[in-house]
Amino acid sequence: MGIQTPPSAGRETRDSVVIRFAGDSGDGMQVTGSQFTVETALARNDLATFPDFPAEIRAPAGTTFGVSAFQIHFGKIEILTPGDEVDVLVVMNPAALMVNLRDLRPGGLVIADTGSFTERNLQKAGYQANPLEDDALAPYQLLKLDVTRLTLDAVAPFKLGQKDALRCRNMWALGLMLWMYGRERQATVEQLAKKFAKRPEIAHANIAAINAGHAYGETAEIGEGFPAFDVPKADLAPGTYRTVSGTEAMAFGLIAGLKAAGLKRMLFSGYPITPASALLHTLAGLKPYGVVTFQAEDEIAAVCAAIGASYAGVLGVTASSGPGVALKTEALGLAIAAELPLVLVNAQRAGPSTGMPTKTEQSDLYQAAYGRNGDSPLVVLATATPADGFEVAIEAVRLAVTYMTPVMLLTDGFLVNAAEPWQIPDVEALPAFPVRFRTDPRGFHPFLRDPGTLARVWAVPGTPGLEHRIGGLERGYDGGHISYDPENHQRMTDIRAAKIAGIANDIPLQRVAQGEERGKLAVVGWGSTYGAIAHGVRDARAQGYDVSHIHLRHLHPFPRNLGELLRGFEAVLVPELNTGQLVTMLRSTYLVSAEGLNKVTGRPFKSTEIADAIRARLER
Repeated sequence: MGIQTPPSAGRETRDSVVIRFAGDSGDGMQVTGSQFTVETALARNDLATFPDFPAEIRAPAGTTFGVSAFQIHFGKIEILTPGDEVDVLVVMNPAALMVNLRDLRPGGLVIADTGSFTERNLQKAGYQANPLEDDALAPYQLLKLDVTRLTLDAVAPFKLGQKDALRCRNMWALGLMLWMYGRERQATVEQLAKKFAKRPEIAHANIAAINAGHAYGETAEIGEGFPAFDVPKADLAPGTYRTVSGTEAMAFGLIAGLKAAGLKRMLFSGYPITPASALLHTLAGLKPYGVVTFQAEDEIAAVCAAIGASYAGVLGVTASSGPGVALKTEALGLAIAAELPLVLVNAQRAGPSTGMPTKTEQSDLYQAAYGRNGDSPLVVLATATPADGFEVAIEAVRLAVTYMTPVMLLTDGFLVNAAEPWQIPDVEALPAFPVRFRTDPRGFHPFLRDPGTLARVWAVPGTPGLEHRIGGLERGYDGGHISYDPENHQRMTDIRAAKIAGIANDIPLQRVAQGEERGKLAVVGWGSTYGAIAHGVRDARAQGYDVSHIHLRHLHPFPRNLGELLRGFEAVLVPELNTGQLVTMLRSTYLVSAEGLNKVTGRPFKSTEIADAIRARLER
């Protein structure tokens, strides 16, 4: 029997709402946000999420650097970003309030668990006085609830220990928010029953907590000003949808690419590193689809195993983040010299070393395009949204096997963890690009090339008459034997570069995402800046500004018409979550006077930052 939440009389209708759940790293904020996302997707709203993990996972409880948050922006309109300002902030302790209050809009609602605002927790968070009891929150609406006590009362019949009982607080808060926005609870109830099937008392307690929070919203006399809203369904194209994270979409895309290539196996080898490890965990659960996964002893072992798999006729895939990619670099040079297909997923994070491993950044574009010794070109792609990872992963596989080259696929900490609705495609209708292994021994040598793609042949070891060696030492162009001839080195270097450059003829022409193909200002972005730029440009255009949006998926090589397109604008603005990497590449490649808009705070751009920058440049 489903649990229905009927619309309440007198609810205000909103086109979109931004909610943020925040608490200690052990308070279950990611679970709370994820389940609210599921229920919101089932309610047919468009949505975008931003899971914000603490900078220090094992931080002492109650400290500001251990705060975990989950933001969701949902509505009936097209949702491009997780939202610039928060409408409702749910905080489970003082530290969460201290860290997140700055993002709450004036007049927004704070829902605070008074049971956690103890003197000790206030001191840990840096408060001199209780902000719930003075005028510190005067610019906002405030709903003070003793969620701790209310939760303990709700789960008391199940005889849990104090620790397990308190872990149900997040479900009580979730129940209240589901009531506030007219969401149902059934999917969450079913998930809890499944998750804690072996501990039914935990399942029953969490379900009781979520029902208690929901009932509190329905029945408590907490004032006429208490906000409750209806957010109508979005007008989505017909089809079957699911909520998908960036990691899930990429995993599905790699498998779809495997099928499109006609290959039976994919070897994914990885070493644990935040936030790239999630891809290993996801693919490990997809073994029936031809996926073999293993956790290597280090980054070098991981990439070398993937290269070995590709040599053996299997699709080799590995993943890491910037510091790990640095360790894989020598092996990438080997794969480039040996001309083997390889997909390397780089989930970018803040900092050159450990940095802020849970925070997002676009820090590795230089490393992807240029960061190897010698002339070692490879293909670089980037995903724009969580769901976009599906298509880009397929494209990465296509280019890798068609051109016998490593492909680096750039995503980032924001995209891999964020989620959005995804219309499940008809896999059978996806374009195929079947691999044709070399089987004919006549005239064979390992660097025979396709005259159109310049890709060398792919010969599976053990094929009769096709015995061969490849490796990091330079090979002869006409035979594949080790060569020390300087002219041969020049020729092999040139042909590898020409092969990658020629891919520009096999990728779509660059299109303008919004606006005209000529004008005063083009805002050029790549990767996860897509949503903020799209929203900012849309707002600026609505105000009459002459601005267009160009978003790049193919970063090396660039689309063959990109230079001509950029020269059609008086100015080019490039927002990036780095200190100016794409802007340098565009300047050096096309000699355009591109200008950067850069930040490295570990957080995505706000759309207002983009819109303000557009206005500032067009009003000079």
